[in-house]
Amino acid sequence: MPEMTATPTAAIDCLRATASIRQRARALLERARRGESAWFTVHDGAMVTAASLVAELTQVRYPDLKIPYHSRWRHFEAGGVDRLAAFNAALGDVPAAERARAQIDLALVSVLLDAGAGPQWRYLESSGGVEPGHEYSRSEGLGVASFHAFMDGLFSSDPAYPLQADAAGLQAVTATRLATAFQVSADNPLVGLEGRAALLQRLGQAMQDQPALFGTPGRPGHLFDHLTAAHGEPAGLRAHDLLSVLLTGLAPIWPAQNTLDGTALGDCWRHAAVSAGPDEDASTGGWMPFHKLSQWLTYSLLEPFQWAGVKVDGLDALTGLPEYRNGGLFLDAGVLRLKDPAQAERPHQAGDELIVEWRALTVALLDELAPLVRAQLGLTAEQMPLACVLEGGTWAAGRALAQQLHGGKPPLNIESDGTVF
Repeated sequence: MPEMTATPTAAIDCLRATASIRQRARALLERARRGESAWFTVHDGAMVTAASLVAELTQVRYPDLKIPYHSRWRHFEAGGVDRLAAFNAALGDVPAAERARAQIDLALVSVLLDAGAGPQWRYLESSGGVEPGHEYSRSEGLGVASFHAFMDGLFSSDPAYPLQADAAGLQAVTATRLATAFQVSADNPLVGLEGRAALLQRLGQAMQDQPALFGTPGRPGHLFDHLTAAHGEPAGLRAHDLLSVLLTGLAPIWPAQNTLDGTALGDCWRHAAVSAGPDEDASTGGWMPFHKLSQWLTYSLLEPFQWAGVKVDGLDALTGLPEYRNGGLFLDAGVLRLKDPAQAERPHQAGDELIVEWRALTVALLDELAPLVRAQLGLTAEQMPLACVLEGGTWAAGRALAQQLHGGKPPLNIESDGTVF
């Protein structure tokens, strides 16, 4: 596969900035409020109801209101099991930096393997034969399955160091090996399996091609060294700096259907009504960026940095995550309504304008919902940043409404390739 290197142009930088995501998402929301959307109407009166549901669920899930980030680490806690403690114990007595590298390896690979499981897939976690194992589905199942695959050394090329993900190990991952680890069968299908395996293979190649970023041998965990001080105490880290490094370093792994100046844009899609801002490169007009998986990855990698003593700032520079649980919250709570209800039954692709607009409206509405939720809980933005609103939160509320209204399925039917949702 030909190597695609990031092009340091103003256009690419613009489409990788969360400020651009927010500006364009807000513009589409205001356009929809004016009645100009082809797909949606906006009903602001329902926002209070949505905020109440999110606040109530937050209090149930976190009665002390000490809410963690919405990150992959929450899925590693599925079933009330402290898998992080088991992981750290398996690592043994290693320096804090190496513990952080291994945690970053685990989180990055696991996030890239998420992207939606489909309604049928299940993962049965063994209890060691003492009692029946516990079954998990969807994001929790993918988290638990990828955790055990990592513990089994699936992503390492070195049997002496199984608890790592390295370039050669990732390039050796096939759909068949992944299917075995994730218990996939004709009766237990996992959507986008080939896409997930290909994504990990491209990650391995990208790390091998960028030793300055990922070290030698290439590992995601070497981002810790790249982003912290080489000597003395670890430096502080701004959340957007981590996102920028991920968007640059991981650019070669994304499917190449969305490109600009020869650079793969990843989770960035066409929408005819999107305009470039007055200070933005005109060539970026018509593009609506999201970088959902990269932003969720950023949320998920910040914790290993913090556990290693690195101070993290600027968390709210990141946006809310435009995936089907957060987006489903606004549809199922009545904040957004389809102009053509029949669209709910039709299959959609990630690049369809209806889906692109739904995700953009979700980003903008999450920014508006967050202060309403905080007000109901009596918390400040410092006490409950957006990452905690999502966890408290909006994702759980979207899932709860989907369970009530659609048997757990999202309100729109999206055909996933395993790389976006």
